[in-house]
Amino acid sequence: MATMPVIPQKPLTTGLCLLIAVQFLLAGLFNGFVTGRAAAQTGAIPIIRDAETEALISDYARPILQAARQRTDIRVIIVNDNNFNAFVDGRRIFVNSGALIEAETPNEIIGVLAHEVGHLAGGHQYRLRDRIKQAQTFAVVGMLLGLGTGLAGGGAAGGGIMAGSREMALRNLLSYQRSEETIADRSAITYLNQTGQSAKGMLKTFERFSNNLALSGIRPDPYRQSHPLPQARIAALRELAEKSPYYNKKDPPELQLRHDLVRAKLAAYQRKTAQLRAFFAREPNGLPVRYEQAINAVETGAPQQAVIRIEALIKDRPQNPYFHELLGDAYIKANKPAQAAQAYKQAIALDKYKSPQLYLGYGRALLAANGTANNQLAVKALKTALNKENDDPAIYNFLALAYGQAGKPALADLATADMHYYGGNIGEARYFAARAKQGLKPGSADWLRAQDILNVTAPDRR
Repeated sequence: MATMPVIPQKPLTTGLCLLIAVQFLLAGLFNGFVTGRAAAQTGAIPIIRDAETEALISDYARPILQAARQRTDIRVIIVNDNNFNAFVDGRRIFVNSGALIEAETPNEIIGVLAHEVGHLAGGHQYRLRDRIKQAQTFAVVGMLLGLGTGLAGGGAAGGGIMAGSREMALRNLLSYQRSEETIADRSAITYLNQTGQSAKGMLKTFERFSNNLALSGIRPDPYRQSHPLPQARIAALRELAEKSPYYNKKDPPELQLRHDLVRAKLAAYQRKTAQLRAFFAREPNGLPVRYEQAINAVETGAPQQAVIRIEALIKDRPQNPYFHELLGDAYIKANKPAQAAQAYKQAIALDKYKSPQLYLGYGRALLAANGTANNQLAVKALKTALNKENDDPAIYNFLALAYGQAGKPALADLATADMHYYGGNIGEARYFAARAKQGLKPGSADWLRAQDILNVTAPDRR
């Protein structure tokens, strides 16, 4: 993909390792806390769309999900966040870009994913919701008792009861969550053994957390933590990990290279060149560094130099679809949409995952190339992308442009309505759906879609 866009998403349901943040509980567990929306109250979670990165994480997760007897078509979301973290919400796996950049080996990310799948398989999100409700009920009773004491004349004592009830509820909840984290850790070891992979990367991740905590100088209260303290986790898991026959097993070289290329890509788009060069100091002319240099040339407005660099990459790895994708990006920047379309088409042909993001790039290039034939191909490419992923606002945006160029205003309005709908702007979605209905055949699939959007309750368009 071209620009690594950051796309707003709808509020997420709870993911145990990030979204159930203890600070929400500490800041006011009983002041309107709604499970699954607390972390999203300030707006959308920024994500990165990239075919290469999403394919890599899917390949990491698939064997683990199979071992845990979970559905393997769970969607992967890359969160634009520099912290080392990952989480699940029952339907999706979220991995921070910072985790991918920092992790030196695939095994480190795979270990994190195994832990998260442990939460998923254990149904921890749903049980935690029940615990939070119980904690809220317990605290409310305590506050009522405190209020009664205050009315009887013992105001200070009443305040103490209310504070005590909140503290006890919080500690009980955190104790329960720590036990779930321990279960997820042990489950992760089981899944790694079943898939013939090492737990060494998982231990390295916990050691990273431990070192960061030590450097911070903070001495946390173990009873007010949502996770076991890093040293305790390491001690509990090391013996189990080292007993595994796969403990010293390394990642396959080709998988390691894919991992390094993704690290290089993320570092390039996030302007972390110095950090990347430090990572690959032993191979200053290796493929990951050359990949980063080519991306930088595209992003800094040097498309001719970028094309030269990318063609050299393709010469080394002609079957890599993402090098062809990057070539398409370079041609777009050079205002050569016809060449860009050919590059994206080749990327699609080589991509076994058939990523909707590649179809989006292809459709966008065809639109820029103009012409009736190109417009028809663009519509077909964008609709193929939507068949694979029907909730990406960017795809609807370009589909609306394609229908507009083709002289089909009603379909353009409907695509615009869907763009706003999946972007969370329901008022605008309903406005464009109403316009679309006026030009659509009553009872047709498109007319019914417009009606579905109109039936969504939302404030009127301003």
